Amino acid sequence: MQTKGKVTPIQDDLGNVIRVSKNNPEYGHVRLQQERVTYTATGWVKRSNLTTLLHGKVEDLEELGIAKAGSIPGKIIVKESTSPFNESDPDRDLKIAGDTGIVCCSHGEPIYRKTYLSADENAIDELVAHTNGDAIKTANENSNGANAIASTEFSDAMDKGKNQKRKKQKKK
Repeated sequence: MQTKGKVTPIQDDLGNVIRVSKNNPEYGHVRLQQERVTYTATGWVKRSNLTTLLHGKVEDLEELGIAKAGSIPGKIIVKESTSPFNESDPDRDLKIAGDTGIVCCSHGEPIYRKTYLSADENAIDELVAHTNGDAIKTANENSNGANAIASTEFSDAMDKGKNQKRKKQKKK
C-alpha cells in the first residue's frame, strides 16, 4: 500500500522551473519531486522522496502552466528491470545499493532503475528483488573488501549482457 503526495516542480538555482537544453533551446525539462510513504510486506513504513524529469518542447512545457503551478496531478513511479532502459549507455540507470557503490543484481543480472511521471495516480511501482544481499551486507559492514565481492557478480552479469548483445547484432 502506498499513500499519495503532491508532485511538485523544483526550481533551479536561478528560480527557473523549465530548464532549457544547452544543446537545443527548443527543448527542455522540468524536475519533479514527490514525497511518498510506502508500507512494506514486512510491516515497515518507509518515507521516500522521489524525483524525475519531464522532457518536452519548451513551448509545450510552458503551455502546461507547469512553471506557475504549485503541483501537478499524477504520481512518480519507479520501474526496475534486468534489461537496460538505454541500450547505447546501459550503465546509465544501474541500481546502486546506497553508498556502497555495489550494483544490485538479480540472479547475476544487473538491475536497472528509472523513475517516470504517470498521469495515473493509482499506478504502481515495478520492482525487481536483488539477490546479492550478502555482498551488500558485507559492503555495509566493511567497505574495503566488499566491492571486490559484489563487482565479480556484476562483472559476470555485464559480460553476459555484452555477449547477448553481440549475438543479437550477428542475427541482423
